[in-house]
Amino acid sequence: MSVMNRLFGTKEATFWSFQLFGWMGYFLVRTFQAITFELELRFASLQYLVAVVIGVSMTIVMRHVYRIIRDKPLPLVLPVVVILCAAFGLLFSSLELALAPVFVPGFQRAVGIELFGNAMFEATVLFAWSAIYFGYHYYAGLQEQKAQVLKATAMAHQAQLKMLRYQLNPHFLFNTLNAISTLVLDKAEQDANKMLTKLSSFLRYTLVNQPTQRISLDQELYALGLYLDIEKVRFQDRLTIEFDIDEKAKSALVPSLILQPLIENAIKYAIAPSIDGGTITICAKVVGERLVLALKDSGPGVDDINHIVSQSGSGVGIANTKERLLQIYGADHEFRLENLEPTGLGIYIQVPKEKNDPPKNGSSLQKSDG
Repeated sequence: MSVMNRLFGTKEATFWSFQLFGWMGYFLVRTFQAITFELELRFASLQYLVAVVIGVSMTIVMRHVYRIIRDKPLPLVLPVVVILCAAFGLLFSSLELALAPVFVPGFQRAVGIELFGNAMFEATVLFAWSAIYFGYHYYAGLQEQKAQVLKATAMAHQAQLKMLRYQLNPHFLFNTLNAISTLVLDKAEQDANKMLTKLSSFLRYTLVNQPTQRISLDQELYALGLYLDIEKVRFQDRLTIEFDIDEKAKSALVPSLILQPLIENAIKYAIAPSIDGGTITICAKVVGERLVLALKDSGPGVDDINHIVSQSGSGVGIANTKERLLQIYGADHEFRLENLEPTGLGIYIQVPKEKNDPPKNGSSLQKSDG
């Protein structure tokens, strides 16, 4: 691999690699020609080495000319290439045949039009060199353009994912800070301090884990534990959280904080409006090569599953989660809503099971349950 990098790692290295292999091929073709004509190889080889030096020198000059015109329209480039190859072919032939008697004893000195005897062959060689030069240039330009498009797409993709994940954060922060303010006014300093500590830990977690990053489900549950501990300070016994997590599912990878907006949505529209509060159940299991997640609440559900956002304004978290899953997994995922009996809303997510080593910080699940 290192040899390939040295030969083709940069444009300059690629040019000289093509020069080396191309003119080696030219020398071998001319040597084969000498064999077929039964020429004495020790003298013919000297002549062909001189021809190689002439050819390399000419292609270096042609390269500088082509650098000037290569980005011009094809109707301008093609005539320049043809004229240059023809002119240099004539010059190539005349130089080679003029110098041949110096290296090959008995070689008849060419005069007049005889100096151009190899012009057709040399012009063809130079035209083939030109075709390879422009072919590589256009290929490299296409690859650079493709890389720039991919980079721009990736940057836009990451920006969109960040926007989707952080869209709900201001609302969450407002509610939490408002709750802390209420606790302070009620002289509940211990609960206020606890809530601030949990909020600090949760925000630190959201900053560390990028929206494009996949984390283990166990880590996701740890983050949810921090978030739910904050919400339980607000709702006390009105909020009940139940977990049904398959042990095999804990090491599977999920997008960071993919469940938090859904839980926030459930708390806002299923738990908060009810005097008695309610229950949120989080389930996870592995089915074949798929990870299946489910989030269920005991709220009133929705009248129209297909128009949840326009219907009540309660679907921002749901819409954002759907969009994040689409951005990350494309068509290789499932996101489904279902009204439960007798009441409640179920959200079901199915994604490919990607394995990870179990993390060490999964103990907060028990801490947040209750």
